[in-house]
Amino acid sequence: MPKFKVRTPPRSAMRRPATAATSSRTKRVPSARPSTDSQTAGANGVAATVESRPETDPNSPTGIVREGFIPDFISGTKEVKENAKESVRQRIADALFNEYAISVEDMEADFPVVVAGRRRRVDIAVFGAGERHTPENIQRIVVCRPEPKQGKRGAVKMRDYEQAEQDIAHVKPFFEEFEHLKYALWTNGLEFFFLRKKATKFQVDTEPIGDWPPADESLDDRDVLSRARARHAKPEMLRTAFRRCHNFIHGNEGMPKDAAFWQFLYLIFCKMHDERAPKRENRRFWAGPKEQFDEAGRKAIRQRIGPLFDEVKQEYKTIFSGGEEISLSPRALAFMISELSKYEFSRTDIDTKGAAYQEIVGTNLRGDRGQYFTPRGAIRLVVEILDPKEDERLLDPACGTGGFLVATLAHLMGKFRDEKQIIARKETTEEFESLNQRLRHYAQKRVFGCDFDPFLIRASQMNMVMAGDGKGHLYHLNSLEFPTGHLPGVKPAGQEARLKSMDVVITNPPFGSQIPITDVSTLESFELAHNWEKTEDGAFRNTGRLKGSVAPEILFIERCLDWLKPGGRMGIVLPDGILGNPADEYIRWWILRHTWVLASVDLPVETFIVEANVNILTSLLFLKKKPADVVKREAMVGATDYPVFMAVAEKVGFDRRGNTLYKRSPDGQEITRDEPYEAITVGGRSVPRTLRKTPVLDDDLPTIAERYHAFRREHPEPRA
Repeated sequence: MPKFKVRTPPRSAMRRPATAATSSRTKRVPSARPSTDSQTAGANGVAATVESRPETDPNSPTGIVREGFIPDFISGTKEVKENAKESVRQRIADALFNEYAISVEDMEADFPVVVAGRRRRVDIAVFGAGERHTPENIQRIVVCRPEPKQGKRGAVKMRDYEQAEQDIAHVKPFFEEFEHLKYALWTNGLEFFFLRKKATKFQVDTEPIGDWPPADESLDDRDVLSRARARHAKPEMLRTAFRRCHNFIHGNEGMPKDAAFWQFLYLIFCKMHDERAPKRENRRFWAGPKEQFDEAGRKAIRQRIGPLFDEVKQEYKTIFSGGEEISLSPRALAFMISELSKYEFSRTDIDTKGAAYQEIVGTNLRGDRGQYFTPRGAIRLVVEILDPKEDERLLDPACGTGGFLVATLAHLMGKFRDEKQIIARKETTEEFESLNQRLRHYAQKRVFGCDFDPFLIRASQMNMVMAGDGKGHLYHLNSLEFPTGHLPGVKPAGQEARLKSMDVVITNPPFGSQIPITDVSTLESFELAHNWEKTEDGAFRNTGRLKGSVAPEILFIERCLDWLKPGGRMGIVLPDGILGNPADEYIRWWILRHTWVLASVDLPVETFIVEANVNILTSLLFLKKKPADVVKREAMVGATDYPVFMAVAEKVGFDRRGNTLYKRSPDGQEITRDEPYEAITVGGRSVPRTLRKTPVLDDDLPTIAERYHAFRREHPEPRA
């Protein structure tokens, strides 16, 4: 069970305790068991700190994996030595089961064979369904190699089949040796070369194909891919597919990264639009298994995609100007259509699509005005704590690529499923359509976003469409100037997203003294842009004198509150200095005067170093806006004490270099739990539901969300 420490910080200011809460982040000092003392917070300070350092529940995990080893997916019980090649093999084995519906009972790793008189081992051998594991029963093989290092330009040059001929040549002897071997795959985790046996009366050769068929299909089904079944994407495999597409056009087409990115997104839009075709046979976003390898096939693909993109531009006029073109070469276009058409995006989990999308966005659209894209773990924690409701209006005034907005859609979809007792990926077509229509309605009516950067607004619009078809309510404007300003989003936002109209505001604003706000006309509208002086009773007074410059995150605190209704809730990412620097005490006093502090979560530096390349200590601050009459009353008679949740996250699932961290036993061995994989029915035969040993991620953030809601069940939110 998680362990917590409760202690009382100084009541003179809302700041981090300068004792174990901060030092434990660097020293990893375990905290004590929870205190049962009741702690409260008053008008001048927060007085209860709950420091979270989750430890492993001894009743949950079922085993350990020695250091330097990882669980083996195929056996489900063994451990294998960790190395770059093994990581690729484990990922592919997972995909064979979850995406191609091949039972783990029909796979074997390092299967010994004799080929051309030499002893060899097949990295992954796939046998006929339910057949004995003998060489004569091998139907598919996988040859695995370590994943290549990323190049200096941020992309790996993708080879075609001719360029990889030397590697592929190692596969041909297997086709010659084993009569029933039909398919092969050579992969290094990023490049995938699918092959089919091409046998004539006199010789055996290999033929490139765009993909393997699932276990219950043949390539004949793939030849009419417009009617073939696309598959649900596993998170890692969809990220790989997105990287492959982006690398191909950036590394092979000679396009700048940003141009490659937009070409990629145009095709994502085409894919999403095509999936809404009323009948599968009407779909146009597909590629036959051999089309990408000859000129006639590539021409046929372009003839299908051109009119499809014209329809996309017509439907999404708020996103496209109409002059956009798909400028990819026939070879690149065919490659990407073949890669993306494998997956059914509309039925792939929102979080999975969002993670894959964010990975591509993060390397292309990171801004130079303090725009640090929020890591997904922190995003999920903020959404979980604020728990937006279906009837609540939600806004992100610095939405970037829409991470918070998409996470909110995923959160609501989870609640919809729980309400109807529907299991993801097990719903009927009618249930699926009903849930998505409900989510689409929410996205189009209740979700709003703004950003100063027009490219990020466009990227956010595309992210929302991919997640929940939310076409509107994303505005190109400067939130700190709103409701004035000259940008095109000001007028529609003034009608649809007025100040004091939101139930929930959620954001990660641009940070830093390097990008100060100096425009007098902007500063004049903010109380926090003025100089404040301390009074004898410990309060602060606005002197009326305007500061020369103010860091944007300070003004965003006030603007977020401006957008909230009385009683509305907000979550904001802030640099730690605002909660601790003596010079910022007036800001903390102002916050406590105008809001109830719901929670504060201290994040470790790893959070932003890895995913945003920013070395900065941050906190998540959660506030609830006080009605005006409460603010006036408390100014005269003082504030009433109330409990506040505060937590310190020490681990977020990865270290400073981005290496995944798993929980370990006291002697340093990785802890695992048995995780069930869902049963899959293939051709009338049920692929067994199986248990796999899965490492337990060392991440405090999910536990903090759980502990917050437990805290709120005991201590309801303060209210007027």
